[in-house]
Amino acid sequence: MKHHQHTTSEEAGTPLLAIGRWLVSLDQLLERLRPHFARPEPRHHARLYLQAILSEIPRKNGWQIAEHARQSRPYGMQRLLSRAVWDEDGVRDDLRTLICQALHSPPLLPASEASTQVFPVLVIDESGFPKRGRHSAGVGPQYCGLTGRVENCQVGVFLSYVTELSHALIDRELYLPEDWCVDLPRRQAAHIPQTVSFQTKPELAKRMVQRAGEAHLPIRWVVADTVYGHSSDLRVFLEEQGYAYALAVPSTEVVCVQTRAGLLLSDVKSIAQQALRARAWQRLSASLGTKGERLFDWARLPIVNAGTTDGRHFLVVRRCLDDPNELAYFLVSAPPDTPLPIIVQAIGARWHIEEDLEATKDLGLDHYEVRSYLGWYRHITLVLLASAFLLSICVQAREADDAPAEDPTGRPCLPLIALTPSEVRHLLAHLIFPAPSSVPLISQWSSFRRTHQYWAGYYHRRRRQKAGSA
Repeated sequence: MKHHQHTTSEEAGTPLLAIGRWLVSLDQLLERLRPHFARPEPRHHARLYLQAILSEIPRKNGWQIAEHARQSRPYGMQRLLSRAVWDEDGVRDDLRTLICQALHSPPLLPASEASTQVFPVLVIDESGFPKRGRHSAGVGPQYCGLTGRVENCQVGVFLSYVTELSHALIDRELYLPEDWCVDLPRRQAAHIPQTVSFQTKPELAKRMVQRAGEAHLPIRWVVADTVYGHSSDLRVFLEEQGYAYALAVPSTEVVCVQTRAGLLLSDVKSIAQQALRARAWQRLSASLGTKGERLFDWARLPIVNAGTTDGRHFLVVRRCLDDPNELAYFLVSAPPDTPLPIIVQAIGARWHIEEDLEATKDLGLDHYEVRSYLGWYRHITLVLLASAFLLSICVQAREADDAPAEDPTGRPCLPLIALTPSEVRHLLAHLIFPAPSSVPLISQWSSFRRTHQYWAGYYHRRRRQKAGSA
């Protein structure tokens, strides 16, 4: 016999009144963004764009977004990303504030207690966006984490904000390879501003961390992978700003550590082999994953900084339980007397940005078909805004459900996990922003697509014929 908890009563589920309030929250968010739009038309198109992102259309490109918005042509949505007058950086700043408020960012503890505080954490990472052509701003052969190999792609650098409550992306920068920055015709074709010059990924990360600090965002730790940990300039900047950090470094990184036998100057891989004995390791959980605790063995050695060990700088080594030869290395700057478990928790926060990137890609982060520099920023910003909106709804729902409720009939309510952003989006997509079902509209879009594809093929064949006869 099926257990009664495996059935759903008519009263179970998210109340329609609560879902209606989500729509009110979206209206309030867009009203908050009003100052960033010069005219009502782009603000209206931005709302339609957000609704399409929150829907379940298969691809969040200009054509499908316009069809979802019941528009007969894609030009309005394309204009929103290219020529309409609105401030995408101002929208970015407001979504950062929204996330900070939703996550109830904890105040920083005084210096005497700083060694016990992990959150809030800023996490830096990048993501590749595979492309077919060579005209999109910044596209070229680059390492793409999505495929794990060098691909023709664009690369974005992202910043995630993590507290005990949850986490979300708050900032973005497009990486422009050096060959793009010196190629004037390509720059002009992609509408890259003259003020934009070549910057490394760590330099882009530094800009984003600096913006977060100038916005008075509470920050305790900054964590990142080897691309950023290898940058001594970034490490110096973080220390100057007073941020603790735990940055991964490659095995070839050279440091000087204090061991029982004296000073040892070498690459971190050799140091781990020579200086770490069996009793130096501690088994600790970096974070809670979907399959349980992420357990590793950890060890640390004090780093010689400015000629002495100061109790703040460490080399931390992580060893995989399944394969003891699989090691990862981290350079750490922490408040004095910070215990290793606190450092390990900070390092473990880095996984959250991978979850954030995956969640935003489900919303269409990589679905864009724009080529311009500005278009990339605008699409990415609107997707991050949609993600921030979903997160705020989940936090509000969680706070409202803190106290156990009773069924109106007196029976106990069915056990439910907290609302997730994907579940909120599913409800909005089906109940508030469903796909259009108008027969004339769908037929018109079918004709538009086929006509466009006909002429695209015609001009492509004509170009090839001219090239062959030249």
